[in-house]
Amino acid sequence: MSEQTIAVEDPEKSTEPDTPEESGPQESVEDASGEVESGDDEFVPMGEDELISTLEALLLVVDTPITAASVASVVAQPLDRVAEALQRISEILTDRSSGIDLRETADGWRMYTRARYAPYVEKLLLDGARSKLTRAALETLAVVAYRQPVTRSRVSAVRGVNVDAVMRTLLMRGLIAEAGTDDDSGAVMFRTTELFLERLGLTSLSDLPDIAPLLPDIDVIDDLSENLGDEPRFARLNRTPGEGAGSDAAPAFTVDQD
Repeated sequence: MSEQTIAVEDPEKSTEPDTPEESGPQESVEDASGEVESGDDEFVPMGEDELISTLEALLLVVDTPITAASVASVVAQPLDRVAEALQRISEILTDRSSGIDLRETADGWRMYTRARYAPYVEKLLLDGARSKLTRAALETLAVVAYRQPVTRSRVSAVRGVNVDAVMRTLLMRGLIAEAGTDDDSGAVMFRTTELFLERLGLTSLSDLPDIAPLLPDIDVIDDLSENLGDEPRFARLNRTPGEGAGSDAAPAFTVDQD
């Protein structure tokens, strides 16, 4: 019988761990704040003026609307604080009759030019569109034409330089346009437009001269890049600045500027 009594007393001992179990509701409270996955200790200290200036810088470089959540993750700030700051920037621009308008659409936040200044913006863009394309722009346009749809990185790989500025110029002039995203990388792909055909006097892409085979595949470009250092003919290109006789330094062709 004493053994049975001991067995009855054992459950009383199991009540001692009740204190740790009180942490259960605390965990659920943390889960309830799942709107912001990162804890307060992961937020970066940032003053109000600095936050607004940072958001303005980000909004100036985005090509498409960006959500408040995406901005919050970049600046490491609470979502509600970022949303309030975006709204404040919009109000400030409106109050001082700025030519820039920050608006929230279904896709997110983005800066736009105000309608009242459209005539001046159009004049600037049209004047620029009448100027001739640079050699860099023409070469980039050719790569897009023969490899479309193609990502920006693939165009850069073919040309061997950064083509961001040139691609923006071609987009602005309406010669190329977005054509979905790459299935593997998710990168935006580009194609030529009807305006491109019109400017070249073509009815379809099939009228383009048959020079596509002269543009190597990306795999071939990667192989060439890896073996370039072993090729004697390109020894000068691989030389570091100041190396070798004379004032010859390794040329740095890295960025196209249009």
